[in-house]
Amino acid sequence: MQQKQVGFTLIELIIVIIILGLLAAVAVPKYMALSGNTKTAETNSIAASLTAANAINYAARKANATKGVAVVNCTDLSKVLLGGLPTGYTITSFAAAEDATVSCTLTGPEATTSRFSATGIL
Repeated sequence: MQQKQVGFTLIELIIVIIILGLLAAVAVPKYMALSGNTKTAETNSIAASLTAANAINYAARKANATKGVAVVNCTDLSKVLLGGLPTGYTITSFAAAEDATVSCTLTGPEATTSRFSATGIL
């Protein structure tokens, strides 16, 4: 009686290893690019939050001078965010005249930058 062998041949195992190597060679660079994209997206998200907070603060302050925060510089908007500006982010200082909207720069991790609006109000 002949016995039937069960299992994979050496060639089949080598082909599987080669395919896994090719998949890894393609996936690793894409994964590294995702890391940079997330930092940029995070910085853009915080900049958008600053723009929205600026609009809410301006409207509240215009309606009642005791509400909100006075904004005479882009850096003043860090006080408007709930919890403040996250660690690792900086706002470039730029003066904002009353009732004038200026474009400000937010710098985040790995030197990612994004723009947001600030409207001056006393």
